[in-house]
Amino acid sequence: MRILSVVGARPQFVKLAPIAKAMEGRAEHVIVHTGQHYDELMSDVFFQDLGIPAPDYNLGVGSGRHGEQTGAMLAGLEKVFEEAEPDVVLVYGDTNSTLAAALAAVKIHIPVAHLEAGLRSFNRRMPEEHNRVLTDHASDLLLSPTQVGMEHLATEGLAERSRMVGDVMTDVLYTVRDQLAAQGQTLPDGITAGNYYVCTIHRPDNTDDPARLKVIVESLAALRKPVLLLAHPRLKALAESHGIDLAAGSIVLHEPLAYPQLVNAVANSAGVVTDSGGLQKEAFLLRVPCTTIRPETEWVETVELGWNVLVNDDLSQLAGAVERPAPAATDAAPYGDGHAAQRTVDALLEAFAK
Repeated sequence: MRILSVVGARPQFVKLAPIAKAMEGRAEHVIVHTGQHYDELMSDVFFQDLGIPAPDYNLGVGSGRHGEQTGAMLAGLEKVFEEAEPDVVLVYGDTNSTLAAALAAVKIHIPVAHLEAGLRSFNRRMPEEHNRVLTDHASDLLLSPTQVGMEHLATEGLAERSRMVGDVMTDVLYTVRDQLAAQGQTLPDGITAGNYYVCTIHRPDNTDDPARLKVIVESLAALRKPVLLLAHPRLKALAESHGIDLAAGSIVLHEPLAYPQLVNAVANSAGVVTDSGGLQKEAFLLRVPCTTIRPETEWVETVELGWNVLVNDDLSQLAGAVERPAPAATDAAPYGDGHAAQRTVDALLEAFAK
């Protein structure tokens, strides 16, 4: 059986790692990298660090407006699919790469499986929400990471196509965590274990409005512990154009980290401040308090269990939320046991093997 994976952004490379390993000896695995994240730190290094085979195809699409980027991917992926002739196309998450691959496949009658199906923010301002909903409804097999995801799919009439497999990011995070414990890791300059926060900010709702970004940065700069701000080039460019100093006060400005180093930084931190979906969950799995600068989260379990607090309309609450006491300990495991990739491959073989 030939399974073709389409990836293009950092979280998808992370998800691909355990899937690629679980495929070994069970199916032929073709990997397509759209190039949605095209700089070395966000793509090639992740493949190396996570032990993922080099992509069989790299479209090199790069950044651009949503329609332009998705259209370029559609054209490139259709040619790849016709050449590779997969039995099923496996797509990951909620990016433009995911939507483009699903559309390209269904147009030429290739089955589609969606890993991380059923997640919903119910915020239609987010491009990711449109991508995930459209992909779920186009797909033939829906692989959900959580029970909440399964309930969303059932509500939308998709229960018969849905399978609960757990979260593959749990698989890889546990693997990396255990490797780090065995190897030992150093932290970036300017911070000491247990006495800093890790921060990522990238969503347009937080970065494109100069007044909002200014308040967020001022709140971070006023915190009583150093803030390791992992700033993507887009955030740096916007801050510069807005006249905002990203290295003010408590902020320690740093380039984005490769995944193992990110896990190490989060695991040794006093807390996380982010608007990223994946980092909220990674913080929870490492039992590190998280503060999310968004009105909602797909990972509602992190909020319900007290490990994640949402701050959005009243940014004056941000500093207090970040510096809050740690929540009560929990052994809850809403994102699985670290064996989701194996169950994913089992489901693919059961559904599509000839």
